[in-house]
Amino acid sequence: MNLIPAIDLKDGNAVRLYQGDYSKQTVYSENPVELANKLESMGADYLHIVDLDGAKDGKEKNIEMIKKIRNAVKIPIEVGGGIRNEEILSKYLEEIKVNRVILGTIAVENQEFVKRMIEKYRMDRIIVGIDIKDGLVRTRGWKKQTNKEYLDFIQSLKNMGVHTVIVTDIKKDGTMQEPNWEIYQKIKRNIPINIIVSGGIGNKENIYKVAREGYDGCIIGKAFYEGKIDIKEVKNCLKKELYHV
Repeated sequence: MNLIPAIDLKDGNAVRLYQGDYSKQTVYSENPVELANKLESMGADYLHIVDLDGAKDGKEKNIEMIKKIRNAVKIPIEVGGGIRNEEILSKYLEEIKVNRVILGTIAVENQEFVKRMIEKYRMDRIIVGIDIKDGLVRTRGWKKQTNKEYLDFIQSLKNMGVHTVIVTDIKKDGTMQEPNWEIYQKIKRNIPINIIVSGGIGNKENIYKVAREGYDGCIIGKAFYEGKIDIKEVKNCLKKELYHV
């Protein structure tokens, strides 16, 4: 299982939102590059970087900062937020050399685009972020509710060749009240697809449950920034499989 700390970028700073509310943000670092280096040194498997400005406005406002982070660390990076055309997608994959991009809004609004990008850039480099509230998928930086039920939507992604999904329960995000396990269990029972758990991780026991359940990865955010999770300790337990005890 991959342990994946999140760096959410807004106006060049690393921030966290509460339940996706842009008016409820906490700035955790004014130097995201230094933060990325710190996370790498702690043993993070991947970095999950989200351009919050891009997610809301569809413009890659923080792309220069993401380029600096990519140049500063050796571990893999995944980037999402505002990637709604091939020009931006290609810039991340080909120019900045991130390892994979996360498609969100465009995956809902134009599934043919997702299919073409998978065929062109390989399925392991194109993943889809699915943000859920009350069982329905949301887009446009979590602001727009669709009529798409999450299981049906994920099945349609699987049918077109999507290999991995990041699934977030918006109501859990930033709360540290543990993930909505029911959502992940339903997906796992019904659809053979790699699942990355996101939203609500509050302590190391939540992470160990992700590992025990066999999910592909776990994104941690606020719990790390608030000092509730020691990445080095968690990584050591994961390597030694001590979480089974």
